Amino acid sequence: MALSKTQSSFYRRLYVAHLIAGGTASIPALIEATGMPRRTAQDTVNALIELDIHCEFEQQPGARHHIGRYVIRDWGPIDPTWVAKHAERLREALGYPPG
Repeated sequence: MALSKTQSSFYRRLYVAHLIAGGTASIPALIEATGMPRRTAQDTVNALIELDIHCEFEQQPGARHHIGRYVIRDWGPIDPTWVAKHAERLREALGYPPG
């Protein structure tokens, strides 16, 4: 069964938050893990706040040119344990390659 636009957007955000929390925490790493275009990866990270998932970029000390990683500071109403438990199902539903 094909996902609706709303479902795919929601699943993508949950899965990206899960990846970030698990250490896949840069745009290039997210692109590699999912195969999504750069702009989609950036937009998805920026849209996490719409689910009250607070994600911040942490600059690497002494680094220049935005070298660092994203960090989930607060999952808001989302249960990260549920997301982790269902991450494989989310990945498959989105058609992302196995990790």
